[in-house]
Amino acid sequence: MIELQNVSYAHKKGYGVNNLNMLIKNSDFTFLIGPTGSGKTTLMRLLYFDLLPDSGVVKVNGYSSNKVNQKQISKARMKIGMVFQDYKLLSDRNLFENVALPLHVMGFATNQISARVDEAIELVGLEGKENHLPEELSGGEQQRASLARAIIKEPDIILADEPTGNLDPVASFELVRLLETIHETGTTVLMASHNYNLIKGRGRPIFELKNGILRVR
Repeated sequence: MIELQNVSYAHKKGYGVNNLNMLIKNSDFTFLIGPTGSGKTTLMRLLYFDLLPDSGVVKVNGYSSNKVNQKQISKARMKIGMVFQDYKLLSDRNLFENVALPLHVMGFATNQISARVDEAIELVGLEGKENHLPEELSGGEQQRASLARAIIKEPDIILADEPTGNLDPVASFELVRLLETIHETGTTVLMASHNYNLIKGRGRPIFELKNGILRVR
């Protein structure tokens, strides 16, 4: 489902990742750990085809970085749910509208959208808050809203980039459990975190990224 082959990428300011190799099978739940600035977000952006490597090949769900054009990148992203640390919710739209946005972009008919949004909101435990603006939600609720928006497309893969970074320990644990519940439906999940204590002992594969170098922990 995900494969990195000798992947390197350098930002203009000099930092980046170097000679990364990774293999994640279909329906795996995998953790990526590393301190702030280690390259986790760069790796996630490479998997989302937001960045293309300077060398090596990124393969995600049948798409390869050395062959994709912009149209194919758009298609690839339809099957990837991205969860950001800073939520990226639109402040002028309520919860329902934020979660529904990907379906509008994908061209779903209005009568198809409501049921899917209701299902996603229920799955993340935010029923009754459909009309709330992001500022009216707690940090944990905003992150669950971000997750609902990611799963609304019924993606093959969820990439969660430090989704618990701004949450307290209880909300962090609940979010990981929610990702595990989604994984149980067959979705491949890769979650990045700097908090090893949160993810240890869960029986999941762990990759560690440090100073731009990746290894299996």
